[in-house]
Parts: sequence; C-alpha cells; structure tokens
Amino acid sequence: MKVLHSHPVWLPQTQTWMHSLVQSLPPRIENAVSCLKTMNLDQFPVDSICCFADDAPVRRTLHGIANRLNFLHRFPLKFEYLPAHIDRFGPDIVHTHFGHNGARDSELLKSYPNVKHVVTFYGMDVTRLPQSQPSIVADYRRMFSRVACVLCEGEHMARNVEKLGCPADRIVVQHLGVDVDKFPFVARQWNPNEKLRVFFAAAFREKKGIPYALAALARLAADVPMEITIVGDAADDPASRREKERIMEVVEEHHLDPLIRWEGLQSHRRMLELAYDHHLFVSTSVHASDGDTEGGAPVSLIEMASTGMPIISSKHCDIPSVVLDEKTGWLAEERDVDSIVDKLRRAVSLHEQWPSIGLAGRQHIEAEYSLQKQGKSLAQIYDQIVRGGCPGRLALDTK
Repeated sequence: MKVLHSHPVWLPQTQTWMHSLVQSLPPRIENAVSCLKTMNLDQFPVDSICCFADDAPVRRTLHGIANRLNFLHRFPLKFEYLPAHIDRFGPDIVHTHFGHNGARDSELLKSYPNVKHVVTFYGMDVTRLPQSQPSIVADYRRMFSRVACVLCEGEHMARNVEKLGCPADRIVVQHLGVDVDKFPFVARQWNPNEKLRVFFAAAFREKKGIPYALAALARLAADVPMEITIVGDAADDPASRREKERIMEVVEEHHLDPLIRWEGLQSHRRMLELAYDHHLFVSTSVHASDGDTEGGAPVSLIEMASTGMPIISSKHCDIPSVVLDEKTGWLAEERDVDSIVDKLRRAVSLHEQWPSIGLAGRQHIEAEYSLQKQGKSLAQIYDQIVRGGCPGRLALDTK
C-alpha cells in the first residue's frame, strides 16, 4: 500500500510528532511526503519526498509570481503541487495533515476518484481557524462530504470536529504516540534541601498558558528555592511576539529572571537531554483569545510522562486523558493562578511519591500512547479505508 503524506512544509521542529507517525507505520506501508518546501531534513528524514522546491524552475517561478500577485488566493488550484506528486508516486491514500490543508487537498482530489483521502486535525484547525476565518467551515463541510476518514487525537477533539459538520461515522480517535523505547524511565527524586528544578518546553503561544504558570511559580518560590528552565521562544509572527512580551512582563513583575535559565529554541534531542535534569514539568494550556487550543494534548506531555517526570498541567481539551489527575500528575483550572499554586504545593508535599507517580505515568503512556501501537492502529485504519470503509470510533486491535 502506498500513502502520500501532504503537508506544506516538511518539517518544523515543533511538529516532531508528524515524523514519528510516518516512521511508526509498518514496512508494508510505502510512505512518501508531498510538500511545498523542506526544512530540518537532517532531523526528520523520510525515504521518499516530493518537494515543489525541487520541481521544474519554470513552475517554481510561476508559483512565486502568482503568490506575489495574490493570484493563488483567487485561482489556487491551477498552481498546486499535489497533483504532480500524486501522478509521480501513485498513492492508494493521500493523508493530509491539518484540516485546512485537507480542505485544499480535497478539491484537488476530485480529479483522482480512486485515491482515498484521510485528514488529521491537530488543534488550531479545529478552533482558531473557524473563529478567525468563518468561511473555512463551509470548506470543511465540503471536505467532510468527500473524505474517507477524519482522524482526531482524542474524544474532546472528535466532538468538536463533529460540531463542525463531520459525520460521526467518519471520525476515528487516533492518539499521537511516542517511541517509549527512546525515553528511558528515570524516577525523579527531590531533596527539599536542594533547589526544585522546573522545566518548560513550549512555543511562545497564548494557548500554552506560560504567564499563568510563571506567576504561580513566583508564589511557590517564596517558600521553595527553585530553578526554572524554559526551552522555547517566539515565532516570527506578531501574536507570538506579543506573547513573549507578556511572558517577560510577568518575569519582570515577579522578579523571576534570576531563577530562569532561558534556553531558547533547541533541537528535540537537546530538549530531552535537558528534561532529564529536572524534577517537574509544567504545561498549563489554555483556550486562547483567538480561539486557538491544543485541540488534543501537547505531545510534550506524552514525552515527559514517558521519562518518569511528574507533570503539572491543566484541564484543557484532551489533556486529562494523557495526564491522570492525582495519579500521574496534577491538573489545574485554566487561567487560574491560585489553582496552579495549589497543584504545585500538592506536588511538592507528595515529593516522596514522585517515583511511583512517574512510574504510573510511564505505564499509562505505554498502554495508550505507544508509537508502535499507534502505528499499527493507523495501518489498520488505512486497510479498512482501502477496502471501502471507515472504522468510525470503533476501537482497533493494537495489541
């Protein structure tokens, strides 16, 4: 079976999970990637890639001119690259990543009735885009009428996609997974006589809720000496730069800078190296004012739980399915500094139980979010789609 994965850019460092998904599929699935341009191929290699930037110079020049003249917005299909890549690779399935990309590809795939279409939603495409671009809901509904299957990270996201107009029998809950074998379990132990080492790893986006977590840590720091490491930075867009300004305002207001080690953007490998030197992972996601959400849950939560690190997070989207409150971590209310402080104090008071809490987190990830199991599950979904069906929300045998 041949599957062509469609995503405009292969691959930003913030989307490592997409590479993991492709790599997790069994050898009988022949994968290729269709994209407009590439980046970080040294970190995210694939066996076969169809890239517009490598296509004929004349087509690239036409695309560039059309883009500058805003021609692509008016007549987008004439300059799309996916059809050429379908003709070259001959896939049984085109698997588009992110719903808005799926809406675009769905129009193109009308010319390929024998190619099945699968679309995975991830978060901003479920909530932020319908709020900021209401017309996209009509695009989604046209796509839903044609698509073979829509994949969602969890039940919360699945319900939201159904509200956008997708028939329930075309929705499958397909967890994102991590290769647990690449995340050695290390029980976290903390002596109250030493500094508490707290870890953040996130893009500077409003939905990450970083200012609320920092304000809460400032209150805890009055009683508990600590060091805070932040991996991440603003992206090159106004919203992300504004969020960085908000973060820095909180840091200044609470005099936190002496406690913080700013690591900036790091490779995935370096991020994990840093994680193992910390006691607690903090990731208190929120519904952003522009509608953006995690959709499901940040993959960083799955990864950190795999390492055995206790987690402080929030009751946001599908996070409660990943972090089990009071069992593998602690979940605060969104945008509620008092609630985050309470959860931090609760975690500190139970520090002697961190090894068993971390082990419970690891076992939960092995059972529900193992990359190997999720790769097998996705292959089964592909099999059913090629046979002309969709498993809906039925559980698949991943044992």
